Amino acid sequence: MGRSRARDAEHPSARLGSGGIARVVPSSYGGGFELLIDETPQSHIDLDDPTHLHFEYVVRMGAVIDQLGVPGAPLTAVHLGAGGMTLPRYLAATRPGSRQQVIELEPALVGLVREHLPLPRGAAVRVRIGDAREGLRRLPPALRGNVDLVIADVYSGAQTPAHLTSAEFYGEIARLLASDGVLLVNVADGPGLAFARRQVATIRTVLPEVAILADAQILKGRRFGNLVLTASTRPLPADALARVLAAGPHPAKVAHGAEAEAFAKDAAIVTDASATDSPRPDASIFLR
Repeated sequence: MGRSRARDAEHPSARLGSGGIARVVPSSYGGGFELLIDETPQSHIDLDDPTHLHFEYVVRMGAVIDQLGVPGAPLTAVHLGAGGMTLPRYLAATRPGSRQQVIELEPALVGLVREHLPLPRGAAVRVRIGDAREGLRRLPPALRGNVDLVIADVYSGAQTPAHLTSAEFYGEIARLLASDGVLLVNVADGPGLAFARRQVATIRTVLPEVAILADAQILKGRRFGNLVLTASTRPLPADALARVLAAGPHPAKVAHGAEAEAFAKDAAIVTDASATDSPRPDASIFLR
């Protein structure tokens, strides 16, 4: 995760329907920009190099995307949550010709990004305004059973809304995916990982092949952070991912198979009736 910054009226901003403020600020990470919502970092965007993924969990999502299908071949993708559209840009750059749908609740956020962080010319990205779950139901019928990749990275402030964490929600995504399609979910959780364990157990009810990608200390439940869950009905390239993610400045562990099953053991399956928002992180996490 990134770092919070003092407010600066000179930076482009927009008031969201939720009452929050979205701002685009220069990044202090060696180029590009960051999208902040109420001073919480949401996205890092490098307009000159859309393959530059900065946040650790986004790097891990990119590693999964790179393993899908034929390298460089276009994908059909659905993104739940727009942010700064970092991953739609990445797909457009690394897999030209990809067809992408983005569902975002906040029209003011989309307008801010389009004006100040425009997508590359030629990127086939359709943006739809609305709730992520309702937006899934309104996608063109031809997409059902034909989507290669769904990315769920939806936050209201710093929490994932409850209705986007249930078995019913993941069932709707599973019906959208092709037979070898893959789901990617960004889950934020803290010590004990009770929320993440329930999410793994819940996703496995509809997509039985699950792998968990995270920093080893986060995966052990020792501190708050992001875990990337990837799931499919087909075996995942977990061994290849483990080799890729073991390298680099931010190595990650990949838990899959028996290890993923043990991670979710005895965790309650989340339903619409029992769903809750994801845990709220301590504000100090954004000062790291």
